[in-house]
Amino acid sequence: MSTYKPGVLALEDGSVFHGRAFGADTAVAGECVFNTSMTGYQEILTDPSYFGQIVTMTAVHIGNYGVNAEDAEDDALRVSGFIVREASPIVSNWRSELSLEAYLKKYNIPGLAEVDTRAITKKLRVTGSMKCCLSTLPLSDEEAVARARAWQDMEGSDYVKFVSCKAPYIWSGSDPANYNTAFLPVGTTLNARTPPAQRHRVAAFDFGAKHTIFRKLIRHGFDVEVFPATATAGEVREHKPDAVFLSNGPGDPAALPYIHKMVTDLLPDFPIFGICLGHQLITHALGGTTFKLKFGHRGGNQPVKNLETGKVSITAQNHGFATDPKSIEQRGAKVTEVNLNDGTVEGLRHTELPVFSVQYHPEAAPGPNDADPLFVDFHNLTTARKAGKI
Repeated sequence: MSTYKPGVLALEDGSVFHGRAFGADTAVAGECVFNTSMTGYQEILTDPSYFGQIVTMTAVHIGNYGVNAEDAEDDALRVSGFIVREASPIVSNWRSELSLEAYLKKYNIPGLAEVDTRAITKKLRVTGSMKCCLSTLPLSDEEAVARARAWQDMEGSDYVKFVSCKAPYIWSGSDPANYNTAFLPVGTTLNARTPPAQRHRVAAFDFGAKHTIFRKLIRHGFDVEVFPATATAGEVREHKPDAVFLSNGPGDPAALPYIHKMVTDLLPDFPIFGICLGHQLITHALGGTTFKLKFGHRGGNQPVKNLETGKVSITAQNHGFATDPKSIEQRGAKVTEVNLNDGTVEGLRHTELPVFSVQYHPEAAPGPNDADPLFVDFHNLTTARKAGKI
């Protein structure tokens, strides 16, 4: 990035931000959002939940430790564009395989640096997430604003169909030879947190799932068979799983009636654990509703209070929609967790069925590991169901 190449970000309200273009040479439109995480930019870039979004990082210095194949959450970059205050020209880490700029170029994703990310973030917090256009090609301000306004709004859009797998498959980490060593955090060795002796078969739906979710399920005693979003309840039953997992994913949960029906059909028959979009889909399967947040929750330090235990956890989150608590009051479920910043629903539990969900990402570990025990709870619930205790 030795030469200055101009780039532009235009918002639907007419705001325009000029900066240095890096990454791929292209112009894209999407929803402009911000993420407050201090690290983990590669995980953000490869998180399928960001499909259709252009992400602004609030941390000032991005790219200094490069990227590597092991930390990717998907096989490709899923963001539409990437905005940073300073894109580090130097990469310094023993695990690094590519620079941030080379990574963006490889997957044809445009980036914009040397812009006032604080001003962008403040605007989004006041006005709400907005449609936008990011261009690293010569493009007038007027044309950029016009492209931003012409982009189809995320609300009402089915993005899951673009990121889900196409057919069922066995997650490769389910090889018994890998149970005790695969997918441990880098730099650690096998310790007392070995997988449980009793293993269960889980049907894990891929609505845009992160790889770490499947790794966590394996580490906590599950053999993982992944199903596409289009799979029916009947197809799942044919495989005779012990439990069902509903993953994260992008877009509007209300725009997925075919998934609502599938989850509704499965609710009486299996222990079910849902996270993020999976949590919202359980809401709809129960007859509840969701709504779009003003600017969403995206970062690694969201405080969540468990109303049953009083415990407060620091969680990683990435979502723009939330459950309407009043819509589930008479639907057989209760709110178990709330966000301490804005009071929105962060967890549900069915009062009769072995079904529960959380709005945040328990598999993510941007520092805190507070939510990791949820996978233990899921395993215990499945064990109890198989034993006929619930």
